[in-house]
Amino acid sequence: MKHVITALVQNQSGVLAHVAGMFAARGFNIDSLVVGRTDDPQLSSMTIAVLGDDRTLEQVRKQLTKIVTVVRVRDFKEVEYVERDLMLVRITASPERRAEIVDLTDLFRGRVVDVARQSLTVELSGPETKLEAFIDLVRPYGIRELARTGIIAMQRGKQPERAAARPAKTA
Repeated sequence: MKHVITALVQNQSGVLAHVAGMFAARGFNIDSLVVGRTDDPQLSSMTIAVLGDDRTLEQVRKQLTKIVTVVRVRDFKEVEYVERDLMLVRITASPERRAEIVDLTDLFRGRVVDVARQSLTVELSGPETKLEAFIDLVRPYGIRELARTGIIAMQRGKQPERAAARPAKTA
């Protein structure tokens, strides 16, 4: 089972190596690891997709919190969240087949970002399942190159409570 967690870490050299080393030393498998800046230049955010059961996830969380440069760990298991992955894929596209690929790209709300004589490069973002479905559909055309960023995730904002309906005034 895949679990998604984020770690807010101090923006220092060696932090990524330290976190990756912790995973390697304990035999945890990282499915996806993305590190990026935050609004605070002193902090970075790591989004880590981990393969394993609930026990493995609990061990990962505990070990991450022991690392001095880790400020906070968030597990998305019990909360609603938004996840996205970004992909660039260069697809073999003869002039005769190009319209089919563009239609598929539009259907998936992607964008053609480069056109060459015999290929198209498509940018697509969304949940992993969406990207995998697109890959399956364009594979018969021929995938020349594919690059993905990995998952980033963020907890959904809390929805405001709806006020109870007020009884109608009688005249």
